[in-house]
Amino acid sequence: MRKKGALFFLLLLSIAAVSLRNVRGKDKGPRAPEKLSEWGFFKGDPADLEPADHVLLYELNTPLFSDYAYKQRLVVVPAGKSIQYSAGEAFDFPDGSILVKTFYYPADFRKPAKGRRIIETRVLQKENGVWNFYPYLWNEEQTEAYYDVSGTVKQVSYTDLSGKKRQETYVVPNKNQCKSCHEFNGKSIPIGPAARHLNRTVQHAGVDVSQLQLWKNRFGLEGMPAEADIPKNAVWNDAASGSVAQRARAYLDINCGHCHRPGGQASTSGLYLYAQESDSTRLGINKPPVAAGRAAESFRFSIEPGYPEKSILIYRMRSLDPGIMMPEVGRRRNDEEALQLISEWIAGMKK
Repeated sequence: MRKKGALFFLLLLSIAAVSLRNVRGKDKGPRAPEKLSEWGFFKGDPADLEPADHVLLYELNTPLFSDYAYKQRLVVVPAGKSIQYSAGEAFDFPDGSILVKTFYYPADFRKPAKGRRIIETRVLQKENGVWNFYPYLWNEEQTEAYYDVSGTVKQVSYTDLSGKKRQETYVVPNKNQCKSCHEFNGKSIPIGPAARHLNRTVQHAGVDVSQLQLWKNRFGLEGMPAEADIPKNAVWNDAASGSVAQRARAYLDINCGHCHRPGGQASTSGLYLYAQESDSTRLGINKPPVAAGRAAESFRFSIEPGYPEKSILIYRMRSLDPGIMMPEVGRRRNDEEALQLISEWIAGMKK
C-alpha cells in the first residue's frame, strides 16, 4: 500500500510539473527561432540580404526616420491566402503573414553598394489574429542575427553624403518599446503597409511597375479600387512629389501619426498628425498643449503659424532630452533636413 501511495504521489507531481510547464509556455507566447537564418527569408549568405523567391521586397513613399539608418522591407504571405485592401488603415493580412525590416548603415552613403554594417532585423508575424514581434541582433562578424528581446546600444561609423566621417550611437529598442509604437485601439498593428505609403512605382525584375498592382498580382489585395482612387503620400524629400505642406504632412504621418491619432498611444494629447486629419486645431495649428511643463517650454501652441521657432512641435522634434523629445523612441539625433522642411511649412502659414 505504501508503494502504491508513493507511486500515486509521484504521478501527481509529474502531472503538476507538466501542467506548470504548459502554463509557463503559454505565458511566454509563441516561440521564435533562435537564428534569423532559420526563417528562410534570404538566399545564400543572410548578410547579402537577397530575398528568397517566396519573399517580396517593398518600399514606402516616405519612411520612418531612424538616425539615418537604411532599411530593407520584406513581406511574406502564405500561398493561397489574400490581403484585404483598406483605404486608410494598414492592410488586413491573413494569419501566417510576415513583415521583415532590417536596419543597416552603408560604410559610405555616397557608395551604398560598397559595404554595410547590419544592426538589427525586426520580424512581425501574424498568428491567430495577433501580430507578434521577434527582434534579432546581428553579430559583429555579420554572419548571423540572434533573437534578443532586451535591446541594446551599438556604435556605428560611416561616411555621410557630404563626405564627413560620423560616429553613430544607435539604440536598438527592446521588444516592449516596439509594441508601444504599433499599438492602436489596444492591439498591435503594422504601420507601413497602408495604401498611401505603398502607392508608388518600384523596380521589380528590372522593370518599373506599380507596387500596389504588384501586390495585387502576388497577394490578391481584395477590394483594391482603380489606382486613380487610391490615396498617395508625397515623398518628403522630393519637391517634385508634392508641395511643402504635402511633404511635411507625409513626414509627420509616418513618423508621428501612428501615435498621434484617435486610438493611438498619444490620443489623449488631442494632437492628431496622421494623414487623414483635416481639422486645423487637431493638427496643432493654434492649439494649446493639454499639459504645460518642460515639454511645452514657454510656447503657447503646438504650431504657431508663421513662427516655427515658437512652435512646440519644432521644439520637441529638435530636442534630444528624453523628457522632451519626439518621437520618444527610435532616435538619438535630429533629422536636420526634416526639421528644415517642417519649419518651412510652418513659416509659410498665415500669421
